[in-house]
Amino acid sequence: MQERLDAVFASFEGKESELIPVLQQVQGEFGYLSEEAMRAIGRFLRVPESQVYAVATFYSQFRFTPIGRRHVMVCRGTACHVLGAPRILEEVENQLGIKEGETTNDLEYSLETVACIGACGLSPCLMVNDKVEAKMSPKKVAKTFAKGKGE
Repeated sequence: MQERLDAVFASFEGKESELIPVLQQVQGEFGYLSEEAMRAIGRFLRVPESQVYAVATFYSQFRFTPIGRRHVMVCRGTACHVLGAPRILEEVENQLGIKEGETTNDLEYSLETVACIGACGLSPCLMVNDKVEAKMSPKKVAKTFAKGKGE
């Protein structure tokens, strides 16, 4: 882990003002911010761990647990909500056996809701990694995920 962190740190000067970009880069490298990584960031930038943690927890972009290889994002925007997003989320949770904000034990899937995917004309929709799944229904969700085995 330290070698990968050192590779990230190599593109920075170690200044306190680099905290957010360093957090972003480390998360990009590992997929999340572990306690060990946040301690290392604090040492590198010469700032208290509490400051690293305070900044990281303030911004919703930062994660503290690994995400799955297949990151499922259910849109909860207005158009999707009106057309059934709550039922879509419920069915995804049923198919994957996890709740919003969780990751399957095998790290295959993680599930979250997002404010808007930006595909309102395809509502209700969800994304799996970078692929938009459009005009979803509970039946289509079941087919897509087939009890956690779908692409």
